[in-house]
Amino acid sequence: MKSLSLARALALLTPLLLLGGAYASQYIGGLHPCEMCWWQRYPHMAAIPLALAAYALRARPCISALFAGLAGLAIGISGLIGLFHAGVEYGWWEGLTTCSTTAGGNAADLLNQIWATPLIRCDVAPWSLLGISLAGYNGLLSSAVALAILALLLKARKA
Repeated sequence: MKSLSLARALALLTPLLLLGGAYASQYIGGLHPCEMCWWQRYPHMAAIPLALAAYALRARPCISALFAGLAGLAIGISGLIGLFHAGVEYGWWEGLTTCSTTAGGNAADLLNQIWATPLIRCDVAPWSLLGISLAGYNGLLSSAVALAILALLLKARKA
């Protein structure tokens, strides 16, 4: 059952840490997210309650493993979106959106909102380390963790 415990821990800690990093880079570092950045956050947001359910259902290992697996799937989806987004940033392919953020509101304020809203492009990496953008790191880390969770769940199933 150690494999299942580790899978649950990865399923909970990974989205918490990656979302924490994303929000820190936004609110502390001033790196505003583009539309595709938000797309990467949503699966992590879904993974957290799934992983918590896996912990809550520890007494029922099969169901706990199911929820850990669903959390891992959500993490993997975020990873795939991150890899796609990184490809857009590196110019390997085009994105699917206009890739700018806009604030909501009524029609009378629309022009003021447009002028006040910073243009955040999905095809420009606002930050990179060793040539890898935040989207690239999310893609690599999330994909690797999703595969690790899958491997751990398969190992737990055989035990």
